[in-house]
Amino acid sequence: MHSLRRNLLAAAALALCAPVAALAQSMFPACDSALRSPAPKVRLTTSLGSIVIELDKDKAPLSTENFVKYVDSGHYNGTVFHRVMDTFMIQGGGFSKDMREKPTRSPIKNEASNGLKNEPYTVAMARTNAYDSATSQFFINTVSNGFLNYSAPGTGYAVFGKVVEGKDVVDKIRKVAVKPSPYSEATPLEPVVIEKAECVAVDAKK
Repeated sequence: MHSLRRNLLAAAALALCAPVAALAQSMFPACDSALRSPAPKVRLTTSLGSIVIELDKDKAPLSTENFVKYVDSGHYNGTVFHRVMDTFMIQGGGFSKDMREKPTRSPIKNEASNGLKNEPYTVAMARTNAYDSATSQFFINTVSNGFLNYSAPGTGYAVFGKVVEGKDVVDKIRKVAVKPSPYSEATPLEPVVIEKAECVAVDAKK
């Protein structure tokens, strides 16, 4: 009797786990497909318009995979651009609309030495003063920021993609009114929200 009960419980557990596992594999097929493509793309639907970012998987594989995983998990949905500086960059991906810092995964290795430059409309990983400290926060350069490029061991901010659609939206964001806050020296007066981040499905015909 006890043996039969154990077998029934085990069978029930497997029956419950199977659809969960299948759901985990199929919930975000676009991101799975994106990571297999030569140039993955992510769409950020913001309160000021849509931005499409093309990721450089070849030169920044760790940063690309990290960014896509955060997209895949829904981490960026409802976050804000909390640091907006017209002649520097716009930074987001770390704070919710009520300015609570979101939990992150472990930091990744800095890929600043990959040869990609912090040019206008490129996307790079934000970090602290610690070299290998990037997690979820990223920034979009609004001008050429050569001083952020790799120049020697321990220097630089890793570029991992570029804006291919929605540069006008980046320009709208960079021009919003800002004020100093506990979160940055230039926080928008009205939140600029990333309403949804999603991987762009790869066109099988291409």
